[in-house]
Amino acid sequence: MCQRRKDELQFILDQTTLTIALLFILFIIIVFVLSGIKVLREWDRVAILRLGKYSGIKGPGIIFVVPMIDKIAMKVSVRLLTYAFKTERSLTKDNVPVVVDAVMYFKIIDVEKAILSVERYTVAVELAAQTTLRETIGKVTLDELLSERDTIAQHLQELIDEKTEHWGVKVTSVEIRDVVIPAALQDAMSREAQAERERRARVTLAQAELEASEAMLKAAKTYEQSSVGLTLRTWNIMQEISKNANLIIMVPTSIPEVGSATAAAISAGTGGLKVPKNKGSPQ
Repeated sequence: MCQRRKDELQFILDQTTLTIALLFILFIIIVFVLSGIKVLREWDRVAILRLGKYSGIKGPGIIFVVPMIDKIAMKVSVRLLTYAFKTERSLTKDNVPVVVDAVMYFKIIDVEKAILSVERYTVAVELAAQTTLRETIGKVTLDELLSERDTIAQHLQELIDEKTEHWGVKVTSVEIRDVVIPAALQDAMSREAQAERERRARVTLAQAELEASEAMLKAAKTYEQSSVGLTLRTWNIMQEISKNANLIIMVPTSIPEVGSATAAAISAGTGGLKVPKNKGSPQ
């Protein structure tokens, strides 16, 4: 009876130990499986290495990585990235030291190339942008750099994109934000711009004088052909002068005589002036 009791207790103990062992193994399996589950955001991609060899690109969403067998080599973002860069004291084609500040927009279009073809693709793209900007500045003059920013930026975008294409990176655009030149050169350019404005003002004034002289010459020829027109013009000038009440106007006696039909027009056009009695009527 005692032996049977001992056998039953031993059996229960063995069953309990086995159950605990199975539960422990099941727990290990669950932890093992859960450790391989990863959740990637919409814009994230990862490269999987299986036993050191490239296996493929995964993402976005829920992915499974076999623990101790698979390894995430790198995580990259396929969103549009920005990089601000500038050159320190670069010389233009006409040997002017300038500092050019620019910004570049790029994105990953081939995740596999970006991970496997180059180490730290962001650093490679940034260095390529800096060297390309320095090379481009050395091929243009200062005037071209200041006046043709859009054209130079487009050329920069094409050159940088040609370099990064093999890395799976697409450069969408490059913008030149600022061009800093030495203070002494800024003063010289300011004086040059001021002199240019003065030259234009003088040319405009001379052109106006020429047009005015041509108009006056044409008017003189018209008055030469019509004495009545000259008389009307004379009295019109008198009218303009008489608008100032503080003036005393001395009407010369040498004003040409006109007919009776024109005298009324003269009197009406003189405003506050009084026409002499011996003027404006036939003798």
